[in-house]
Amino acid sequence: MSAGRVTTERDMLMRQRVFIIAEVGVNHNGCLDLAKKLVDVAAGAGADAVKFQTFKAETLVSRCAPKANYQQRTTGEGESQFDMLRRLELSADDHRELIEHCRRSGILFLSSPFDLESIDLLLDLGLEIFKIPSGEITNLPYLRRIGGLGKEIILSTGMAVMDEIGAALRVLTEAGTHKERITVLHCNTEYPTPMEDVNLRAMRNIGKVFDVRIGYSDHTEGMEILIAAVALGARVIEKHFTLDRTLPGPDHRASLEPEGLLAMVAAIRNVEVALGSGEKRPSPSELKNIKVVRKAIVAARDIREGEVFTEDSLTVKRPAIGLAPMLWDEVIGRRAGRGFAAGETIVL
Repeated sequence: MSAGRVTTERDMLMRQRVFIIAEVGVNHNGCLDLAKKLVDVAAGAGADAVKFQTFKAETLVSRCAPKANYQQRTTGEGESQFDMLRRLELSADDHRELIEHCRRSGILFLSSPFDLESIDLLLDLGLEIFKIPSGEITNLPYLRRIGGLGKEIILSTGMAVMDEIGAALRVLTEAGTHKERITVLHCNTEYPTPMEDVNLRAMRNIGKVFDVRIGYSDHTEGMEILIAAVALGARVIEKHFTLDRTLPGPDHRASLEPEGLLAMVAAIRNVEVALGSGEKRPSPSELKNIKVVRKAIVAARDIREGEVFTEDSLTVKRPAIGLAPMLWDEVIGRRAGRGFAAGETIVL
């Protein structure tokens, strides 16, 4: 990967626009053709990156490991977690094909490695951004390996407490990655996440306590929480998507379908534009409304030349052509320099 590409990827994370990751995860169901279709959907929706998961079942999980409750609900209890994951593996050649397909589609390829061998594979494939999944936040050898690469890091924090986040950041920085190159995502790992468990304010607390760039990885059903996260300052957003939420597999139910992904990206772009600079001033689009909507001081009745302006002789009406009503006290008690007809704008 060229130096120019590296700069581009870092710029994508550091720019003002929210970095949107469309998460395939394992929603390809082990099918390369389906994975490519999902890449096309993510690119068409305008996401910045499409993310997969890189693992070998042999090195990720023991053969007797039970499935998570949500995995049992979505895939049944007839197979072990090991067997399920083995069906969902992507080979090194699959990765190469997907990277090339992403290049042609104009979207960045990302993947979360789940073991040391997978870290090395992604490094060999030229990745410059490493996404650490929530389950690895307490994996010291894993964190040390990624921290030693000096790459951009996105760290998910599902199931973690603040001390564990701090410990992971120390490992990553002590291994050689500057904190400025780390984005920490608030996350809940239940699929789908109940609204009462989202705790979105924790995202801002993470940023405040650790002085890091923040984001949010979402597993709720829908996209409103993502929009709220952007409004609260998320710089990176990650959301699962699928071609069809009824497909078999562990994560489809908590994923957006193509129309939802397209709407999500559009909504995030609208929100980040709408957040603006923070300076309160009339926008260019509303300047024309000032004279129409605001008011000026006018004569409430006919006023003779030399007559003293009183509360009874004056009123305020649209349009705002003339003296602003905020000058009311300066006008009351002065004498009219000429006569005014009822409804006429007062001038001094």
